[in-house]
Amino acid sequence: MGTGTVVLVVSAVLAAGGLAAVLVRAGRREARAERARLAEQARVQALRSMEAVWRLGDREFEEYVADLCRRDGCTQVRRVGGSNDLGADVTGRLPDGRKLVVQCKRYAKHRTVGSPDLQKFNGTVRDEHGADVPLFVASCTFTKPARAFAARHGLVLLDVDLLGFWIGGTPLTALMDLDIGRSGTNHRLSPDPG
Repeated sequence: MGTGTVVLVVSAVLAAGGLAAVLVRAGRREARAERARLAEQARVQALRSMEAVWRLGDREFEEYVADLCRRDGCTQVRRVGGSNDLGADVTGRLPDGRKLVVQCKRYAKHRTVGSPDLQKFNGTVRDEHGADVPLFVASCTFTKPARAFAARHGLVLLDVDLLGFWIGGTPLTALMDLDIGRSGTNHRLSPDPG
């Protein structure tokens, strides 16, 4: 092989390598853009779903939460809320057999759930209802003192953000592993951009 041929082969290899690098970078940019688009789509869908939840009545919201529990494989699910419910709106068994007792608060998006609500729930959920897993579901956020109380007393909290994920198909058992009592959110969903 002559020197000219070697130079030509080396130039072709370098050009192909440069083209490959450009294509890889473009692919990465497209993948990042697609992930961002999907995340935004999920956020907008969660907002739309939450708008529907905020329009439900209290009993409708309790039945809606019961239906989500059933969807995720819970058994013996019953809506038991009403006057004198002693803090239990929904009861059932998780797929692993543990007893689940749920308190539901369908509050407007601008409201918060404070520590007093959690204190009342905590006072009855285990002794009166025999809960293995006390779950408090809210269509708004929890205050910082409420989250701290929940962490100290082993209460599972699902706030507006996690409720949106649950509605969107994330299984309840996956959400229960997220401990917002210690690390979670106390911010509101941002307004729908349009």
